[in-house]
Amino acid sequence: MEEPCLKDKTEYPDDKTLRRYLGDAKDAWDGFVAFLERNYPSYSGEWRYYNDGKSWLYKITKKTKTICWVSVYRGKFTTTFYFPDRAESLIANSTLRKKYIEQFVNGRHFGKTRGLTVDIRTVADLSTTKKLIAIKEDFK
Repeated sequence: MEEPCLKDKTEYPDDKTLRRYLGDAKDAWDGFVAFLERNYPSYSGEWRYYNDGKSWLYKITKKTKTICWVSVYRGKFTTTFYFPDRAESLIANSTLRKKYIEQFVNGRHFGKTRGLTVDIRTVADLSTTKKLIAIKEDFK
C-alpha cells in the first residue's frame, strides 16, 4: 500500500515542499486551491500533523463541518470525503463515475460513515472532487 509523503513532523508542507513531492501534480493542487477560493470562499484549509497517522493532512472545513481531507503522495494527492450511510442513494444516483459509486457502496464502514477517495494527478482529475464537494454542500 502506498504511503503518504509528508511524514516529517518538522517539515511544514509549504509550496516548495509540495512541489518536490507532487511534481507535475502541483498544477492540479494549485488548481484545486484556486477553485476552492473562487467558488467556496467560506471554506478554510489547514495543514496539521496527525500523530496517529504520522503524517501531515490538509483538512478543508466550512465552519465546524469537515468537507474533505487531503493527503500527499509522490506525484499525486488524494481527496477523501466521508458521508453517512444515509447518503448512499444520493451518491448512487449522482453523476459520479461507476467506480466511485461502487467504492462508496462497497466501502468499509466507520460506524455509520463511509469514505470515498479520489486520486488527483492532473487538473482534469479534479472533476470528481468538484462533484463530491457539490454533493457535500447539498447533503443535509
